[in-house]
Amino acid sequence: MQMTTDSFIYNPCDEEEDDMALACCHGSSTGDLFLLARFPDEDEVDITFRDDTVHVEDNITVTLSATRLLVEIDANDAEPLGGDTTYDISHNTPANELTDLDATLRIILNGVGTYVSQIN
Repeated sequence: MQMTTDSFIYNPCDEEEDDMALACCHGSSTGDLFLLARFPDEDEVDITFRDDTVHVEDNITVTLSATRLLVEIDANDAEPLGGDTTYDISHNTPANELTDLDATLRIILNGVGTYVSQIN
C-alpha cells in the first residue's frame, strides 16, 4: 500500500493514553489513517490502517528516511488489514521534526521487530 502524507502526529509518551507511544498520519488525498502504537508494558506493536488494527509481536521492520516511512509486516499479520504486507508512506515531515519522530519510532520498536533510521 502506498500513501502520501504531509506530516506525522507523534508522541513518545501520551499521558492521556496510559503512556502509549504513537506515530500516525492521514493520507493527503484519501484521508486514510495509519498508526503505529505501543504501550510501555506490552511486547507488541499495534498497527492500525483505516479502521482495522493488528497486534504484531515480531516480524515487523520499520525504516524512516527524510521523505519515506516504510513498514513491512508478515503476511499472517497483514490479513486483517486487507493483506498488505508493505506500507510505503511518502511524507513531507519538516526536518526539525524528524529527530523527534525518529525517537518516537525507536520507543515503539524497542525490542519488537527491527527499526532502521536513515536520517542524520
